[in-house]
Amino acid sequence: MGWASANSIFDNVATSLVDANASPELKRSTLGRLIGILQQEDWDTEDESLDRFKDDPAIVAAFADNDVNIDSEEN
Repeated sequence: MGWASANSIFDNVATSLVDANASPELKRSTLGRLIGILQQEDWDTEDESLDRFKDDPAIVAAFADNDVNIDSEEN
């Protein structure tokens, strides 16, 4: 069984980084690590968070680093 509530964890951290005007490198590094940890805990709704932040290239890259891509979301 997946862990949909992980979205609230990811989304809050990502929003905080965006609000703080974190650099793209910091967002990609921090969120990439967080995505990996959440996936290990069976996060299965990553695509919803990706969709929420799809206009931020650094966040999209963090997802791609963890094998979650906008293209795969559409399939």
